[in-house]
Amino acid sequence: MIKYAVFGRSAVLAILLSGAAAASAQAQDVTDAQIAAARQAIASMKVTDNYDNILPNLAERLKGQFIQASPNFQTQISTIVDQQALALAPRRADLEKEAATIYAKNFSTDELKQISTFFTTDAGKKLLTNQPLIAREMTRAAEIWANGISRDLNDGSTNKLRGVIDTTKVQMPVVDAAPAPAAAAAKPAAKAPAPSPKP
Repeated sequence: MIKYAVFGRSAVLAILLSGAAAASAQAQDVTDAQIAAARQAIASMKVTDNYDNILPNLAERLKGQFIQASPNFQTQISTIVDQQALALAPRRADLEKEAATIYAKNFSTDELKQISTFFTTDAGKKLLTNQPLIAREMTRAAEIWANGISRDLNDGSTNKLRGVIDTTKVQMPVVDAAPAPAAAAAKPAAKAPAPSPKP
């Protein structure tokens, strides 16, 4: 059993080291000029701004878990978790570096400079500001369009196939039939005969 555990740890370590070596080799594929241009581009596009709340949100969630388990130590828990989060804050630069490397691998230095230049113009800034609203409206428009296309495809195909199927005497299946109506309401029970008047 111990041999298997040692072997398993060795295999995991080898995989991690090979992954790190591969990442290092990929990082060497880009020049310092590309990285610098990529940093400017991602800053102008605000690429990593959406990730600013990751650490604060993780800290708040962790505080909630600890406080739920030990409610009498709420103050100490909040203080310690906040301290640990602040100690980890400098690692935010690691994400910027990774993002710059990703962009540097996919764009030339000149392209990155062009991207940076565009997103510092009024049009580029407006695009960034309006992008969430545009994305929501595009999603809504695509849904409406897809529903219309689906309806027309269904209706057109049904009509054409009905003609084909009618000529071959094959019954046409019902497409998009309305849901079965609810069972008819039960008829009211017949009234009991009125009691005969007492003599």
